[in-house]
Amino acid sequence: MIAWELPAFYDDLARIGAAALLGGAIGLERECHGHWAGLRTHMMVAIGAAIFVIGGSTAHGQNIDGPSRVIQGVASGIGFLGAGTILKLGDKMQIKGLTTASSIWLAAALGIAAGLAEYSLALASAVISLFVLGVLGPIEKFLERHHKKREKRQQNSEESGIDQMML
Repeated sequence: MIAWELPAFYDDLARIGAAALLGGAIGLERECHGHWAGLRTHMMVAIGAAIFVIGGSTAHGQNIDGPSRVIQGVASGIGFLGAGTILKLGDKMQIKGLTTASSIWLAAALGIAAGLAEYSLALASAVISLFVLGVLGPIEKFLERHHKKREKRQQNSEESGIDQMML
């Protein structure tokens, strides 16, 4: 029977807690903007990824091959979860959910970094990701509206040119 090791427990708690907080930060941003996968989903993905990495590291000791395989499995497996959030709408080239899918994948990466106790990497990645989602998102929407207005003006001018030719 393995004795309870309090330092190991605190280390695991710190790693999983960091994963939960950072995944939660990304999920909260998605939740606030009304996207499909929100706070709890992102937290659970990050926690799960951290657990896989911690477990893989523990099972294989300091052998780099075990954790490396776990990371590969998490990275590809989480892609299937993210793929479930992507929808193609109608006959048009309109696709929804790509950013949500990528944020789920990112939450797994944050969990992996936290599980490896790479706290500075995890925190820096979360900060930059929140900037991308929170600041660049509204800028992207503004540019899309501007582009659509320009297309509509161009289409209207083409239609009025055809009307002039008909007269």
